[in-house]
Amino acid sequence: MVRGALVALLNLEQDIEVVAEVSSGDKILPMAAEYLPDVAIIDIDLPAKDGLAAASELCQQLPSVRTLILTSLGRPGTVRRALDAKVNGFLLKDAPADKLANAVRSVAIGRRVIDSELALSAWETEDCPLTPREAEILRLAANGRTVADIAAELFLSPGTVRNYLATVVTKLNARNRVDAIRIATDSDWL
Repeated sequence: MVRGALVALLNLEQDIEVVAEVSSGDKILPMAAEYLPDVAIIDIDLPAKDGLAAASELCQQLPSVRTLILTSLGRPGTVRRALDAKVNGFLLKDAPADKLANAVRSVAIGRRVIDSELALSAWETEDCPLTPREAEILRLAANGRTVADIAAELFLSPGTVRNYLATVVTKLNARNRVDAIRIATDSDWL
């Protein structure tokens, strides 16, 4: 429904034509390869493949197709991940229609467009202090895996997994593992 409304809204603009629409992230690259649009407007939260992974693929395989992320996930960490994926624009879904149309136009001519409030919050947010391994272990713990499960999956001893989790709790100034998961999730580090 939202995608249909967005298509209808953009088609009202005289200088913007929607050439294709897809319902899942795994269809973005094939459709973009077929139609070669100037701008791909992508949501982050998509089935089959998330929008940031699809945007990154577009950047690598079809660099002439510019990407505009349109999402309700306006957390600073999400903005940073989008910038790391080399997106050309990042806008919240609740932006006014004229702001969206202008963002599409700007991205199409090579400008970067990022909601100013989101850019400021991303700039002020610190980088993730966790190593990739620490983040991986915390992510597994957040998904309900036990220390023994994590150890078996990563070919580590249970003591090593507990040490990693203790280090994560300390680095994040958390009270315990659950608090560390909350802090990392709120900061969009997981």
